[in-house]
Amino acid sequence: MEYLSPLDASFLDAEDGDPHASLAIASIAVLDGPAPSQAEFAALIRGRLPLVPRYRQKVRRVPFNLGRPVWVDDPAFDLDFHLRRTALAEPGGDAALEQVVARVMSQRLDRERPLWEDWLIEGLPEGRWALLSKVHHCLIDGVSGNQLYKLICDGGSRTPRPVEDHWEPRRDVSTLDLTLDALGQLARTPFDQARVVAGAIRSPGDVARWLLDTTRGLGALAAGFVPTAPTSLAGPIGRARRYAVARTALADIASVSDACSVTINDVYLAAVAGAFRRLMLQRGEEPAADAVRTLVPVNVRARDQEGLLDNRLSSMLLLLPVEIDEPMQRLRAVHERIAELRASGEVEAAAAMVALAGSEPFPPVSMIIRTALRVPQSAITTVTTNVPGPGRPLSVLGRPIREILPYVPIAERLRIGVAVFTYGGQAAFGITTDFASVPEADEFAGFVTDEVRILRDACRPAGPRPARRRVAAPAGAPAS
Repeated sequence: MEYLSPLDASFLDAEDGDPHASLAIASIAVLDGPAPSQAEFAALIRGRLPLVPRYRQKVRRVPFNLGRPVWVDDPAFDLDFHLRRTALAEPGGDAALEQVVARVMSQRLDRERPLWEDWLIEGLPEGRWALLSKVHHCLIDGVSGNQLYKLICDGGSRTPRPVEDHWEPRRDVSTLDLTLDALGQLARTPFDQARVVAGAIRSPGDVARWLLDTTRGLGALAAGFVPTAPTSLAGPIGRARRYAVARTALADIASVSDACSVTINDVYLAAVAGAFRRLMLQRGEEPAADAVRTLVPVNVRARDQEGLLDNRLSSMLLLLPVEIDEPMQRLRAVHERIAELRASGEVEAAAAMVALAGSEPFPPVSMIIRTALRVPQSAITTVTTNVPGPGRPLSVLGRPIREILPYVPIAERLRIGVAVFTYGGQAAFGITTDFASVPEADEFAGFVTDEVRILRDACRPAGPRPARRRVAAPAGAPAS
């Protein structure tokens, strides 16, 4: 049986615990026209299905939550159910596309079917169209989502040949089989743990260092769960979403990174911190030092795991410096705070806890996760994720992809989420907000663009120095 990891399963649990959450992630590729017919669209996806086995599998829960959920083949798989088509209202600009994305992503995926949908969206300006790929977070993270593009895209004008397909759904797993297998795993757990302990005894020095580093990292992680100052940016959310996009040249962000000796991610987060500060001031709220803590997902995927479609994430809990007025000082504060978090071992400690959960009996692990999700959290205000996109131009059915826009879901009391995706020399910020409590999604996107521009301009040289005026020199003297 193919089991979900505890991390993958936690996204299902989080969605179950919040009736207003839809924990699907998405990317929206905007392509040159004309849009393909539905038959062409279906043939393209059908020809790549053997490369994505999860697209024909659904999730089965184990009775009484005795074991981790499992992936099982869907004997009633129907590709047409997953391929959707819609069109923008005229004149079909950015606002219309953003409204369609918000509407599609507000709806939960059907748990009785494979957890994905592809939407072909017509009616964009200049005859363009968009492909929205919607996938439940239990199946992939943002980094592994890049693999989906590589699988369906071509590098030129010719469509890749369909992959040979001999798929037949495997026999459905009975409830009895699921239960017996889970009980067997529970019975084997003490022996598996004994082998781990025996291995640890053979290298006590390494274990001692690991325990010391992990304990130190857990201390830093625990400090990140101290409640933030109350603001209107966190609180109960509804089911409907708003979505807005901010676009900036990647070269502008890279120039700030180079000039200030900080990372690209530092610049992203400083721009987002500035946007939060502006929004709070606009709402008449004080941007206190402990007002906005963001969850920053960190990719911990090893090189040999890059092709796997699952979640390989840790996280940092970063207080955004919204209390700082001057943008360059805010950038420096972000850089220093991230350096402190990395030095503390917080990322490694969180990853260790995720790995440890995979070797523990699932019932208590699941109970801890579900209990934690039922407690209203007041420590995290937002989520900010940064995914580097494909490094080369891509096409679908010979149509070039002009830009790729990201979507990050929100849940619990997080009313704003920000995702960044780079492709084709552009950094696209996808802003997700709760429809009712944060109607300023478009304004927030504008704030982000302004903050990047301010940082870019602050890093530019004052201008070329005026050329020195040449004067005639006396004979025998050097020219000035």
